[in-house]
Amino acid sequence: MANSSENTSLPESTLPNGRRSLTEVSPAIALGPLDGRYQPQTAPLVDYLSESALNRDRVHVEVEWFIYLSNNSVLPGLAPLTESQKSGLRALVTEFDAESIAELAEIEAVTVHDVKAVEYFIGRRLEGLGLGHLTSLVHFGCTSEDINNLSYAVGIRDAVRFAWLPAARELTDMVASLAESTRDVPMLSRTHGQPATPTTLGKEMAVLAYRLQRQLKHVENQEFLGKINGATGTYAAHVASAPTVDWESVSRGFVEYLGLTWNPLTTQIESHDWQAELYSTMSHFNRILHNLCTDIWSYISIGYFRQIPVEGATGSSTMPHKINPIRFENAEANLEISCSLLNTLAETLVTSRWQRDLTDSSSQRNIGVAFGHSLLAISNVLKGLSKLDVAEETLAEDLDHNWEVLAEAIQMVMRAESIAGVEGMDQPYERLKDLTRGHRVDQQRLIEFVSGLGLSPEAESRLTSLTPATYHGIAARLVDHLK
Repeated sequence: MANSSENTSLPESTLPNGRRSLTEVSPAIALGPLDGRYQPQTAPLVDYLSESALNRDRVHVEVEWFIYLSNNSVLPGLAPLTESQKSGLRALVTEFDAESIAELAEIEAVTVHDVKAVEYFIGRRLEGLGLGHLTSLVHFGCTSEDINNLSYAVGIRDAVRFAWLPAARELTDMVASLAESTRDVPMLSRTHGQPATPTTLGKEMAVLAYRLQRQLKHVENQEFLGKINGATGTYAAHVASAPTVDWESVSRGFVEYLGLTWNPLTTQIESHDWQAELYSTMSHFNRILHNLCTDIWSYISIGYFRQIPVEGATGSSTMPHKINPIRFENAEANLEISCSLLNTLAETLVTSRWQRDLTDSSSQRNIGVAFGHSLLAISNVLKGLSKLDVAEETLAEDLDHNWEVLAEAIQMVMRAESIAGVEGMDQPYERLKDLTRGHRVDQQRLIEFVSGLGLSPEAESRLTSLTPATYHGIAARLVDHLK
């Protein structure tokens, strides 16, 4: 007889230790954080990149292809539709709702094919529009990928334009605004983590804003390609059924009618190169934003920024004084996840065995997840930046404790004086290195050193009036390079 400990079966609603299964809770509990904890921040993407949105876009493409073929009398004997018929067909898209989603799921449970389910879904409604005799026109000449590639292109395009880009622009504008407002605030630089030639806080924020702006321009100019050319991209079925039609012109006209860029050369699938380009650019944007997060986090840690307390919020469960930079830490994690997914998509979608394999089918279902983690990160950075104050007194104090950063200016002026013929300016770098490397040097010591060099009166006056807080060149003016 088997040992009772080997029997691991449990009643359906019971888990180990007597806990009840959460799968019985209604409405269903989300497995992933984007549809659970963080749903409010990522909800806009549901309209473009969810499974239901994909099905709605499939209906849209099928309906518009039906209308396009009819309105242009592409096939012999095919007459244009009436305005009422076109409106009725397009209502399948504009009125796509929970009942539509459920009906499609029921059909797919039988067909075990998502695009075929869309074809039948539309076909069921043609009789009521006086189009029952044209049921065979639905999905005419199409392979599933003709519908899928166009549906994904429409959904991704709209997700970029109406969800991701507005948030990314808002963030970039906020960083640019911070750069403008702090353009004249002097700040000690740190190269390799060590005190270096001063800058302004605004100039450093402008560097990040400018980098983000460049990537946004690439996204804004992104092409969204599409194709509708049959099972292996040869229009074979099209030509066999209507040999006198210029199918390339029809294909191009329809793709451009959808607001996409026509791809004239494909296999069964559209090659996804434009997707790889987009995801690479978005990943690059994410990485720059990640750099911003680590910089801001570090500035907070040394007191350059103060975090504004949020009423009622808790920083630590045991240390009451703490205000943790959680928005930037949360953003870092989500940016890393987003980049991992975007990079994987960019790397894998461009390969398809011979004329078609299905690896892209599962991969593309994660596009929304990749976008979602990026959008969540952007939301967190926006909130984090909105709760920062610049601690100008801390920046000023840091500068005042690092007079040795003027060594660069002194030795460079000595070089210029030497070129101008002033005597005694030999080995300027080495002399300043001996004075400052590994040593704290205050204002008085530097003035004494400069006064004993034998510089021209103008050069000596220029150096003795210089302070760490004024030694930042044209940093403030450089902010003007932001658009």
